[in-house]
Amino acid sequence: MGESGNLRTRVVLTLLMLCLTSYLMPVGQAIWLNLPPTGTKCVSEEIHNNVVVLADYVVISEDHTRATPTISIKVTSPYGNNLHHKENTTHGQFAFTTTEAGNYLACFWMDGHNQAGGGVSVNLDWRIGIGAKDWESVARKEKIEGVELELRKLEGAVEAIHENLLYLKSRESEMRSMSEATNSRVAWFSIMSLGVCIAVSVLQVLHLKQFFQKKKLI
Repeated sequence: MGESGNLRTRVVLTLLMLCLTSYLMPVGQAIWLNLPPTGTKCVSEEIHNNVVVLADYVVISEDHTRATPTISIKVTSPYGNNLHHKENTTHGQFAFTTTEAGNYLACFWMDGHNQAGGGVSVNLDWRIGIGAKDWESVARKEKIEGVELELRKLEGAVEAIHENLLYLKSRESEMRSMSEATNSRVAWFSIMSLGVCIAVSVLQVLHLKQFFQKKKLI
């Protein structure tokens, strides 16, 4: 009974923690994009360094009487590096591990020969970090299942949350340093402005005094 009760407690705690982590850390999202005949639509995501990103995209066309229109896609890093670029496609996948912290951008547009028709919809399944991990392969490789697999998922989620907290802490430190530097510069600018105003006022008084003396008004 004691062993069964401990197992039941572990299962309940695991489920509770998984629910909690799902609220604390969004690891994936499915997005619908309606592409116009002309123009570009982009999706951005702020991701920190050394995070796995996996995404699938597919074109959905409501007009089944003709071939599915093709699109082009380009994924770039925060510093403009090209991570994925494909043209004349109706579906695809991209995966990479981030080497830069910041906003990653995925842009979609319709190919030129399709612009005469109407727009199309694109389904983008964007998964990040723990959500991009293939847990089925992990379970087969390490021969784990059930509670042990859920605990392994929980461990990965906790590590990802810890990394996110460290990233947020570093960003907060950077923002605080920038704010302090800006406040210092504003203070020095205010002092310099006050000094210039005082110097100009003194010069004006001296100039007026000399003018009145020359005119023998004083």
